[in-house]
This record gives sequence, C-alpha cells and structure tokens, in this order.
Amino acid sequence: MTTTHPPATGATPARLQWGTDVLALDLHWDDGHPVTCAGYVIRSGHHRVHRVPLVEVLTADAGHRPASGRLAHTEHGLRFRYVEHLETVVADTRTLTLRQRSADLEATIELTAREGVAALTSRVRVVNIGTGRIVLRAVASWVAGFTERDGVDDALAGWDRLTGTSDWLGEGRWTRTPLRGPDFVPLAEHLTGHNPRGAFSAVSTGTWSTAQHLPTGILESSAVGLALAWQIEHNGAWRWEIGEDTAGAYLGLSGPTDADSGWTRVLDPAGGFVSVPVTLAVGDSAGAAVDALTDHRRATRRHHPDNAAMPVVFNDYMNTLDGDPTTEKLLPLVRAAADVGAEVFCIDAGWYDDSGHWWDTVGAWQPSTTRFPGGLAEVIDAIHAAGMVAGLWLEPEVVGIRSPLADALPHEAFLQRNGERVVEHDRFHLDLRHPAARGHLDDVVDRLVADFGVGFFKMDYNINPGSGTDRDADSVGDGLLEHNRAVLDWLDGVLDRHPTLVIENCSSGAMRMDYAMLSRLAMQSTSDQQDFRKYPPIAAAAPLSILPEQAASWAYPQPEMDAEESAFCLVTGLLGRFYVSGHLNRMDAAQRERVADAIAVAKTLREEIGASHPHWPLGLPRWDDPWIALGLRGDRGDLVSVWHRGDQDAVSLSFPHLVGDDVEVTAVFPRDLPAWHTEWDATTGTLHVRGVDTRFAARTLRLSTRPTGSTPTPAPDHTDHIEGAIQ
Repeated sequence: MTTTHPPATGATPARLQWGTDVLALDLHWDDGHPVTCAGYVIRSGHHRVHRVPLVEVLTADAGHRPASGRLAHTEHGLRFRYVEHLETVVADTRTLTLRQRSADLEATIELTAREGVAALTSRVRVVNIGTGRIVLRAVASWVAGFTERDGVDDALAGWDRLTGTSDWLGEGRWTRTPLRGPDFVPLAEHLTGHNPRGAFSAVSTGTWSTAQHLPTGILESSAVGLALAWQIEHNGAWRWEIGEDTAGAYLGLSGPTDADSGWTRVLDPAGGFVSVPVTLAVGDSAGAAVDALTDHRRATRRHHPDNAAMPVVFNDYMNTLDGDPTTEKLLPLVRAAADVGAEVFCIDAGWYDDSGHWWDTVGAWQPSTTRFPGGLAEVIDAIHAAGMVAGLWLEPEVVGIRSPLADALPHEAFLQRNGERVVEHDRFHLDLRHPAARGHLDDVVDRLVADFGVGFFKMDYNINPGSGTDRDADSVGDGLLEHNRAVLDWLDGVLDRHPTLVIENCSSGAMRMDYAMLSRLAMQSTSDQQDFRKYPPIAAAAPLSILPEQAASWAYPQPEMDAEESAFCLVTGLLGRFYVSGHLNRMDAAQRERVADAIAVAKTLREEIGASHPHWPLGLPRWDDPWIALGLRGDRGDLVSVWHRGDQDAVSLSFPHLVGDDVEVTAVFPRDLPAWHTEWDATTGTLHVRGVDTRFAARTLRLSTRPTGSTPTPAPDHTDHIEGAIQ
C-alpha cells in the first residue's frame, strides 16, 4: 500500500504521527520551520521531546549557525522546508519517505519500521537539484531530541548514557555515566542568546569500526520512563554525538564526516548521495530498549539456514595451534573434535604458507605443500569423513607485501594515497571498488568451495588502512566509504552464489563488529583474549552489541587445567554461538567428557538462545569484577551464566521480573561438579549464590517458574537473570 501526500499549503502547522503500534514518531513542520521530531509514542505513553531539525546537512557553502563542530545546528537544517511524504506498507514493514528542500539541495529521509519491533532505521538521501556544484561535508542519518520539552528545570538531570569502548583483547567495556556532570556542566548559555557549541561525541575512522568507541549506545532516564538505544550500521567511519541546547538535548548519528574522517562528496547537478543506515530503538527503560534493538537485529538479518542451525564450531587457533597447522598436528585434533560432537572444523591461519612466516605472504590462498605433504585435501577429507563441515581461515581484503599477488594485480586494485599503495603492518589493502580486486576474491572463494567442499570461512581482518584512498574519489573518506560499501556488496555476492556457506566475522578479535557486517554474516568472534580469566566481561557484554546467537566467545579448555578451570572456559561460550578450541587430543577421558557434555548442552540450548533477550543481573560487567553474570530471558525460563573470579565467595543477583514468583534453580552446566548453593527470595526477586571454594569457577543455571503449590526440587543449583534495569 502506498500513499503520497502533496505539499502543504498555507501557514497551518502540519503534524504526522507515523510508525507502528509499539513505536511511533510525532513529526511536526510548518511553512516557516523544518520537519522536527516532537515526541516518541511507545506503549507506556507519549513522550514529548526537544525539537530540532530532523535532517542536518553540512556543506562547504552553508555551515553551522552558530559556528560549531556539531552534526546539528547546520544552516541547511534550519532552512529545509517540507515538500511531500510517501508511506509504503509491504507485509510487516512500513516505510516513510519525507522530502524537504533548502535552495538547490533536496533531502529525503527514509524511515523503516517493522510491526512488533520498537525500533526504526533511518537514512538520508540528498540530491543537487540546481545547476551548480554542492560540496557535502556531513550528512547526518538521524538527529532528534530526547529530553522533555517543557516544564523541566534541568533537562539532563536524571539522564544516563550507557556506552562502550573496545581494544584488542579488551572488547566491549561498557559504563553507565550521568549526563549532567563533567561532560555537560551548566553553562548559563541562555544569557548569550545562543545554544552551546560543543557536544559529547564518539567517532571511528578507518575500517576498524569498533576498535575504540562502539557505534552502539543507550540513553536512559528512569524518572521520565524513556530510553533510546542506537546502532550505526556501517563498516567504516562514523560519528555519534549527544548535545545540549538551551531548550533540551539531542542525539545525532552519522557516517563519515569531513571533520572526523576526511569525508567530502561533490554533487554535480542531479547528483545524489545516501547516508549510512542507523537504527534507533525506544523503550521505557534501558532493558526495554535493548530488547527492541535485539528484535531489530533478528528481523533484519540476512535469511540463512545457519541462523537457526547454529552448528558447534571447533577452530584450531586459540591457545592451540596458533597459526601453525600441519597434517600431523591437525589429524588428531580432527578425530578428537568429532568425538566430542563438533559439527564444523575450521583450519585457521597458516594453511597456505610454505615459508614459515605467513603474515606478509598472504593473498594467493593456495594450500601449502610443506605443511601438508599429502595435500590439504587429506585433512579436509578427514574432516568430512568424521561427519563435520570443513572450514578455512581467510583474510581476503589484504595482500602481503611479499605475496606474488602484490605484483600480479593492477596497481589501481589497492587503496592508495597520492599514487602510493597504502601499507600497514607489511600488508597492502585491496580496493573492492576495482573489478580486478573483486574478481580475485570471487575466484578464491569459488575455487576453495569447489576444490575442497569448504562450507565455512573464518574471514579475518587484522589491519586498519587509515582514513581512506584518494584514487577516483572526491576525498580520502569518500573513497573509503565506497570501498566499504563494495565490501558489503562483495559479501552479498558470495552468499548469493553459495547460499549455505557459513561466514564468521572476525577482525583481530572484534575490531569490526558492526551490523553492516553482522546483518550478513553468521557469527562474530568476540575477542582474541587468551587469558581465560579475563574473557568473562567480554562475553557477558557482547549481547549489548550483537545478537546472543552471533556471539562466539571462545571456549578453549586445556589438559593442564583443573576441572573448575575447564568448566569456567566452557561456560564462557555457552550462552552464545558455541566456539571451541583447545588440545582435545591431549586430554584424559574425563576432560574430554566434560567438553562433550558442554557441546551436548550447547546443542540443546540453540533454539532458546536464538529467541532470547539478554539481561545483566549484576549490572554492566566491569573488567575486574569478582562476579560477572549474563542472563538470557526466553519462553522456557531464564538461562544465566555466572563467573566467579576472586575471594568474594557469595553474591546476590537481581531479577525484578520474577518478583513474587516461585522459582526453581537447576544446573545446566557443568553437571559433574559440586552444585553452588542458591537461595531464592521471591519478595525482592533476588537470587543469593554461594560458590565453591575455588578462586575461579563458573556455572550456567536455569531459573524456572514453578506452578503454585508444586513441590520444590531437592538440591537446587545456581541461576540468574535480569529483566528491566541495566545497572
């Protein structure tokens, strides 16, 4: 169904409430003002918010008013005037396109929402409708207020931001911070007659989209009963910002900009540009907003059989072969992985290397003859004979400086600066805009699938080439943006040709853990962290950024570990996409049986995990916390993993959604080690847990609501889950 609305006439203000039954926007405009978002309508009520222009575009000939470095307060933003809007409904998806004009610049915002999902996706298309050139410097994909519009002495009082930072080996470290504080002090700007000029912002440059700041975040006010969660769905440079005006505060989301990442785009007459997609989820609490963002991620993933199948993957790398695979080393691991129930066996880095130093020789992706005297097919055949899918590690976008491909491919097939190929850590970087680069990678994937029956690729990404390329581009940032989009198009082509192929998204751990990539790819390795004691905060926080069923947190038990340490490792991966490594072939029978039991349990949990919503009964995990917990809420009850890392032997976990319920706590894993003592307090929804007398231990538990009057099950174990607030 499509409905077009012509331009409004006269000076009467116009209003459009658009969306679904779980989230709608209250949009306002008139002849003297641009379209603004005046409020959010969710199930708990109508929240009026500070009104700012919904579309903000910065150009070389029209900057900010007043001068600032913001996404907001652009001259075009103030000048835009409504032209028309179009509503389209296809199945459960609603789309609104709303067109505005400022002189020769036309901007159309496209909003997409799905029934039952309290989130919307936004992008902006701008077109030059004049006869001269327009130089774009920033095109925000979303700008709108979030604080109450009237009757509030301090609009930021009571508002918190929940945001994350990452680093290699320390991914997804989230914190809760009050907005009113050092980042937003009272400025008395009303005395000047101007809005403030600064903002609290996070940016990413280059192609590691999640290497430092995360493109996801949450704003919450428990007093107002409103929370907004967002994600920028781009595999390159981006910016988000929170700004305070005299009348309230706003949130801005964008792809690359001139100021942050050297991005400009020249629009010739009739030329256009489309911004990167972003998604905003809205709820009455941070937990509800995360639920909505989780629903959006599931609703917008590429359809693939792996989304539901979620086979258990064994990978030989982490704390095991470490990039040094050989036939002699692999065959015992293949047998051991099959014996414990793995369904995919991935041969990781090094399988293509004859020299003994593979880092700067990658690119041709031909099997090594020295590592596999009988050929790589000998190992692949053994994997298949054991009933497992064969997988290979690839780092497709790079070519080592010593690789023959460095000279065989055209100079123009690589990212460049001023005619020189960009080198980072002894690698060149392919430019996927060039047909020779894309053709080479298509040939590689198609050959490995055809020759070896490969059904799984771990696609890694270990360098960041910087701000971009100036070859055939208006700016280095624009060259990179188009390359990033070409990467996505290439991945779509691979999956179109090989619809059952499973691809893992890896990037030095999780340096490119964004939903441009993860809307297409099956799973995400959450870290390269090799110290099992440091992994739990990474694993527990991962569902804030990605779906639980895509979060592959490594479970790498080793023969030298004691039983509690081994179980600790296995619990780390259990409430996600189960991803196993370790010297299984060197373990004794009891150790292998524990791994086999974990894999058996993981297989029984797959369906639940794929329909669950994450919660944090101990609040956001901090790096050094002695107790960490991740809960998943589903139709069959609550699953919770709890890790103990210190001397504090007891902890209390909060489950406000289970207040008043009679709850049974049972062990999920491990099932061969002493049960933790648990005590349930229904009046407060609190689970009191006491661990075993070891410094490092972990358990995965289930919380089930018992029918009234039922007999308690003896020897309860340990469980945990969270519902509403994220502390």
